[in-house]
Amino acid sequence: MSTALPRPLLDIRNLEKRFDLDHGLLETVKLRGGKLTREMRSVHAVNNVSLSAQKGEALCVVGESGCGKSTVARLVAGLLEPTHGEIHYDGSRIDNLSRGAMAPLRKKIQMIFQNPYASLNPRMTIQQTLEEPVRFHNPGYSKGEMQDRVVEVMRSVGVDPAWSKRYPHEFSGGQRQRIAIARALTVDPEFIIADEPISALDVSIQAQVLNLMLEAKESRGLTYLFITHDLSVVEHFGTRVAVLYLGSVCEVAETRTLFENPKHPYTRALLSAVPQLKDDRPNHIRLKGEIPTPINLPPGCPFQSRCPMANARCSEEKPMAQKQPDGSLVSCHAVEEDRITEIA
Repeated sequence: MSTALPRPLLDIRNLEKRFDLDHGLLETVKLRGGKLTREMRSVHAVNNVSLSAQKGEALCVVGESGCGKSTVARLVAGLLEPTHGEIHYDGSRIDNLSRGAMAPLRKKIQMIFQNPYASLNPRMTIQQTLEEPVRFHNPGYSKGEMQDRVVEVMRSVGVDPAWSKRYPHEFSGGQRQRIAIARALTVDPEFIIADEPISALDVSIQAQVLNLMLEAKESRGLTYLFITHDLSVVEHFGTRVAVLYLGSVCEVAETRTLFENPKHPYTRALLSAVPQLKDDRPNHIRLKGEIPTPINLPPGCPFQSRCPMANARCSEEKPMAQKQPDGSLVSCHAVEEDRITEIA
């Protein structure tokens, strides 16, 4: 008898986001075949994405630049409104909440942004930066309690509390990102959205910041939605991985399962590009064909123009996610029809 999984902390259902390119009557009216028609062009950034994250896990969303992963992060954080679909947090729908109704959730859900040089206010000291969320979410705190909280989080991320009077420009990129992590931790959240938090840092600093985030996960019981394009990071950080291509989910699997047995042709191509010291990996898969524009998405599978396994069905019918024997979800006609072969 199988045991049902507990209710997910984050549940994304059929999420879509389109950005309109044309605004106003003059931009939407076109002359087609001697007749005036009205056309609305949109960027289809996120297309029918369904994902879930259990409490305590690190769900990594990966893919090429422009695949929609950062848009997913901003939709979950409430910085963007979805065009269609629903976002549920701890059993309650949150995507339709007003700013006022969303305010209590801000204490539970925090976000770490990609660029530590832009995410910190240059006019505020580190003390002011860290005190601001504490003061907003805990108005009853005394000055001493607030000071103690700031000192505690600074020490937890490896930043000397004696530096609290300094400004962001006096710190390196790695130190700034530690401060950004400290800012997220000041309100004792349970869920953190990390949007490419190490991509702007030197490689030598990336491991330190990743280890810091892992330590915070274990010590504070955090759940992560971790956005990245770097699969080598995912292998050490994530518990589950979702692979996106042109705003659609290709594959969702446990991290070990994905790296040991990738099934979708796009996932295989991505993994083949990860540098390896071992020589038992297959050669790098070079994808051919053009990446479709997200303005005019092709019918059928979004990956079919670059997929060596594509057939007529792939160009006409969009694949649905199918559960595999190992528990992974794969959206691919070739996998469903068992015609996947080694890609040269």
